[in-house]
Amino acid sequence: MKKASLSILSVLIISCGSLFAQGFHLGFKLGTNLSEISGQGFSSGFKWGFSAGGFAELNINKHFGIQPEFLFNQTNTRTADNFDEIYRSIGYSDRDVYMNYLSIPILLSIKPIPLLSFLVGPQFGTKLSDNIGTSALNAFKSGDFSIVGGAQVNLAWFKAGARYVFGLNNLNDINDNYKWTNQSIQLYLGFRII
Repeated sequence: MKKASLSILSVLIISCGSLFAQGFHLGFKLGTNLSEISGQGFSSGFKWGFSAGGFAELNINKHFGIQPEFLFNQTNTRTADNFDEIYRSIGYSDRDVYMNYLSIPILLSIKPIPLLSFLVGPQFGTKLSDNIGTSALNAFKSGDFSIVGGAQVNLAWFKAGARYVFGLNNLNDINDNYKWTNQSIQLYLGFRII
């Protein structure tokens, strides 16, 4: 087991050295989320939220790289008028709902030209807090898994981008009768510091 671990560590160190030679950058980003929860008991329509965090660029060559990120994302939505009829234990009809997530997207960066990157990949999210539920009952599951796709403009040290995030797993932690999924449109500005 030790030999396998040392072998994996050696490969990672050599790979990271190769990535540093091609280009390694760090930065931060700020933006907004237009998000909604789709499913029985929620009103349709996107609501504004906040997003902030950091990113790294690991350039494999001039056309491909990996862009992992570490983000705080706020998801806002609204329950429908009949939420209490569907989920009697909550008592939360026609009210604003927010959820705060720690999100970690790991994105493949495809650069047809230096000015433009297309980003695609998975995003893993952990719920930090929400304002729905009771002390004995959580309405939302603690984890979220999504697929991310979007584009980013690269102007020297500055970044600007838009992406769509589509949730794949059911967030409903009340029962298995109805599926709730998260979707959002993210708009952001970033600044590379290294």
